[in-house]
Amino acid sequence: MATIDDASVTLTVRREDRPDVVVLRLAGELDLSTAPYLSERIDEVLGDGRTSIVVDLDAVTFCDSTGMSAFIRGHHLSSAAGGFLRLTGAHGVVARVLKISGLDTLLSDDS
Repeated sequence: MATIDDASVTLTVRREDRPDVVVLRLAGELDLSTAPYLSERIDEVLGDGRTSIVVDLDAVTFCDSTGMSAFIRGHHLSSAAGGFLRLTGAHGVVARVLKISGLDTLLSDDS
């Protein structure tokens, strides 16, 4: 688990290794200051030879363009390695941002 903690922002990334997929459960805000930590966690998963990643956004309260960029980057890297990156659990403002950007369709857990 990785945590960024300062006076205004907290992001927690919990990793759950399953036989067929690695689930990254995010909690908090995903923005310019925290998105690099998500990218590092994705890199760690891929570095471990795991290429199928599900990012659970159920506890994410905010996501800006840098968060979306981290998802796209992870999608490209995992796809290039023969796997995938999928998003699940988004709701509220986060779901709306993903829908407006089209990432809800591209990175849907249903695809």
